[in-house]
Amino acid sequence: MCGETRFNKEKIIQGQGVDEPLSETGFKQAAAAGIFLNNVKFTHVFSSDLTRTRQTVHGILEKSKVCKDMTVKYDSRLRERKYGVAEGRALSELRAMAKAAGEECPVFTPPGGETLDQVKMRGKDFFDILCQLILQEAGENEQFSRGAPSNCLETSLAEIFPLGKNCPSESNSDSSAPGLVASVLVVSHGAYMKSLFNYFLTDLKCSLPTSLNKSEFMSVSPNTGISLFIINFEKGQEGKPTVQCVCMYLQDHLSGMTETC
Repeated sequence: MCGETRFNKEKIIQGQGVDEPLSETGFKQAAAAGIFLNNVKFTHVFSSDLTRTRQTVHGILEKSKVCKDMTVKYDSRLRERKYGVAEGRALSELRAMAKAAGEECPVFTPPGGETLDQVKMRGKDFFDILCQLILQEAGENEQFSRGAPSNCLETSLAEIFPLGKNCPSESNSDSSAPGLVASVLVVSHGAYMKSLFNYFLTDLKCSLPTSLNKSEFMSVSPNTGISLFIINFEKGQEGKPTVQCVCMYLQDHLSGMTETC
């Protein structure tokens, strides 16, 4: 998720229509996330095209030791949920509007806003296109078999994330699995990601770490909270992928943020 803005702190709804830049704290959070991820080798980087996410992904990449000059693909499908007439107004006002309509947040859709189903379909569309891109590239590049390139991707992730059995082992030579063929960084927004993760859980039957329950999974990410998923397509599989959640909303990079940034 992107870094903090002034409106985050003041509990003002931003959505898509209020394109607020990062606050001083937000820039520090982005830099801290970049330092935390500075050895991770990404093959693709995607971001919402709103100002706060653009600044966040820039703050992450400029701290990278291996991906500093990567091209970011800005995608409007990664924008925050649209809140219509509630944008620029206090969260308390949105809740009052929902109550007056006999509904509760986040199910309530303000006039001119997106429904949860619309946000979910936007997320599904992005995810489907991303999967098609990765599978196409992997099919065109046969050296992704048995190894070598995938090992460095796995190693760079395993240094900071609890991959465990979620990721194919380099030493598992008997396995037909090619290992990781891509490592994708996506920077988006809290309500949007909550909707996308709900799609992972309900439609794709995402497996969760034993330390994580469903209520925690469906909470909203803190600013620059980091989540990692392993997406797997079996060879010849044309249906849905399997999705494994490695960690949710990791905040280790924010400890001692003042000192590191």
